[in-house]
Amino acid sequence: MPEADLDDPAVFSAWVGQLQEQSDRSVALRDGWVHATHWWIVEGDSYLGAIDLRHRLNAFLLHSGGHIGYSVRPSARRRGLATWALGVVLPEARALGLGRVLITCDDDKVASARTIERNGGVLEDVKLPR
Repeated sequence: MPEADLDDPAVFSAWVGQLQEQSDRSVALRDGWVHATHWWIVEGDSYLGAIDLRHRLNAFLLHSGGHIGYSVRPSARRRGLATWALGVVLPEARALGLGRVLITCDDDKVASARTIERNGGVLEDVKLPR
């Protein structure tokens, strides 16, 4: 719901409801969607970023996206938040039965590659854009 006005309480509430529904494995999702758990990275009442754990991969996520995606707002970067968040979410992935997880990043995203490597990730391959 990126195009929505999340400052509007009703819109924000609907968006949170969609995120909760996506994490509920008993709910059938639309074609092309997979169940995922979402966490926000906050400090006090300030939103700093988010991390998502997708419960399985589909063809799209296998190519770009992977099991885990994260973002940190520009003003909060270079503080180790993504590394910390990924370290917290990896045990959640194991609890879902995921022995290995795929985390992708663009070639030019050095900080993201380092975040993955600091959590034990290794470069598997480099794929050309579709």
